[in-house]
Amino acid sequence: MSQEKHNQKDEQLDQFRVKDEGEALTTNQGLKMAEDEFSLKAGERGPTLLEDFHFREKMTHFDHKRIPERIVHARGFGVHGEFEVYESLAPYTKAKFLNKPGKKTPIFVRFSTVAGSRGSGDLARDVRGFATKFYTEEGNYDLVGNNITVFFIQDGIKFPDFIHAVKPEPHNEIPQAQSAHDTFWDFVANNQETAHMVMWHMSDRAISRSFRMMEGFGVHTYRLVNEKGQAFFVKFHWKPVLGVHSVVWDEAQKISGRDPDFHHRDLYEAIENGDYPVFELGLQIINEEDEFKFDFDILDATKLWPEEEVPVQIVGKMTLNRNVDNYFAETEQVAFHPGHVVPGIDFSNDPLLQTRLFSYTDTQLIRLGGPNFHELPINKPVAPFHNNQRDGYGRQTINTSPVSYHKNSLANNTPGPVSEDEGGYSHYQEKVEGRKVRACSESFKDHFSQAILFWNSMSTVEKYHIINAFSFELGKCKEESVREQVLEMFSNVSHELVSAIAENLGLPVPWKKEITYTKSSPALGQENTIKKTDTRKVAVIAADGYSKELSAMINELKSVGINVEVVSDHQGTIQGNDNTELPVDHTLMTADSVLFDAVLIASQNGKTPLFRFEAPYFIKEALLHYKPIGAIKEGAAILEEIQITGQNGVVIDNSKQFIEAVRKARFWDREGKN
Repeated sequence: MSQEKHNQKDEQLDQFRVKDEGEALTTNQGLKMAEDEFSLKAGERGPTLLEDFHFREKMTHFDHKRIPERIVHARGFGVHGEFEVYESLAPYTKAKFLNKPGKKTPIFVRFSTVAGSRGSGDLARDVRGFATKFYTEEGNYDLVGNNITVFFIQDGIKFPDFIHAVKPEPHNEIPQAQSAHDTFWDFVANNQETAHMVMWHMSDRAISRSFRMMEGFGVHTYRLVNEKGQAFFVKFHWKPVLGVHSVVWDEAQKISGRDPDFHHRDLYEAIENGDYPVFELGLQIINEEDEFKFDFDILDATKLWPEEEVPVQIVGKMTLNRNVDNYFAETEQVAFHPGHVVPGIDFSNDPLLQTRLFSYTDTQLIRLGGPNFHELPINKPVAPFHNNQRDGYGRQTINTSPVSYHKNSLANNTPGPVSEDEGGYSHYQEKVEGRKVRACSESFKDHFSQAILFWNSMSTVEKYHIINAFSFELGKCKEESVREQVLEMFSNVSHELVSAIAENLGLPVPWKKEITYTKSSPALGQENTIKKTDTRKVAVIAADGYSKELSAMINELKSVGINVEVVSDHQGTIQGNDNTELPVDHTLMTADSVLFDAVLIASQNGKTPLFRFEAPYFIKEALLHYKPIGAIKEGAAILEEIQITGQNGVVIDNSKQFIEAVRKARFWDREGKN
């Protein structure tokens, strides 16, 4: 279910949309063809002839249809939507799309993983890309960020080194889409600015439940500039209205086998079902005169601005409401760039941001075949563009004027620059002094305080998951020296953390260091997030002969926004003992508890032995992943049989309690579990 076309970008894309259904087959030159199954031959069993222009065109296009995948963020999923600003931000910025309450701007968002190839799975432990293109009346503005607010390095000159380290090792191309190997952790241990980001990477933030349930961050410090020329430092946040939620690591690994497209499918189906994801835009703003008042450098991309010190102001919302028509034409060809800005948005001296301003254009040139990638429909601004750039691969524009230079008299010196008052972009005039040096500011050299801040902000459960994540990742490293270096490094963060990891790895515990930093930030802990029933997915395990109460229970679940899918031992429909009928969405062979948020069992027996064998396993796995489990009528017999009644989050014959359990999502305090 997609919304009707309603904005300027949709109208522009309509010029490029083509429907082939019901049309005659032609070549790319418009020639109708009488045959498309057999190549032209000299006799039925003779050689194929070179003059077969239809075969040559068809095969040549096929042979050339792939473009280089992105070096990072190769695996992505894009959707359309709109952004609506709540209130005028004129006191901070002259960007027009932010200055009229209720103003709506078309957007395109691409979510992605970072390390893996296009063919990797969605549930790798990884950073998630979160890039947004705003099609504004003043030109395209790209907010290119991640689902983690900080980054591994401080200066972009080290980005190739970092990516070389995290990618599959070059001698055997293993492992795919994983950081659990020697070269990554060797890089970490020898580049200690990574400490803060690695804490996030080892947390549940790196295994999101859904693209719809993760935050987005601009990562860098930018500037907002108002009409008076006043500038403010700013960080951008996307806050999901569904809250920030994750899977557990065992789930993530199993989902990768059961459904490697789990995140893609989840977002696609949500939009098709009309469950449009909504994110609110938040800004953290610091006055220029307050740049040096904090115990961290606000330009350091390995540092966050604690929300308790710099509150997030919610200023608008983004609604994702339409899937793409064609993955390649839109998601694969979309070109983001942090240097795509509009008047009122400018850059800071963050050295990682400064290097990205070069890298992104350079990347698009090789991926998309030349300098005209801005003319591809998905990248084309809705604002008109006029300049003296000409020619090049993939040129679409037909420029009719013989004048293609500036200054000129033949075209009255047009196209020509315009003043700031007329909407011309002018860079913020920051005063800059200093010698040319290859160096790092002293204020960037504290690598552990905010890593400690993150650890201090975690709940007991989240700390347990971080310990297990480190233990898993380092357990995959073959070089003991790498493990020991990492333990020594993170002894600067928490003795509790490294002691537990060392015990799991069978290594000596590093010497306990005195740690005096005590700050925490409750905003960082996922246990404090919003919890809703909306779009949570419940597997109803039922078979023929289910009780009449089931239909009423399903309706009650749907009434609070829960998505219900019936799992049985056969396809088609199942019959109730009251002559009702339910369509079956999955069998116990094609579904798995890791693909659902909760389980409700409504039958004790099925037609086949499959039910008696698989249903208990389905439920036990959900129990091990701390998920809500419900039963009605005879379904309760299975819970008693496998001895899980009485556990937290296990509900029998009580719809209200089960709905509340689904809202809570996880029950970490189950007997014998952490």
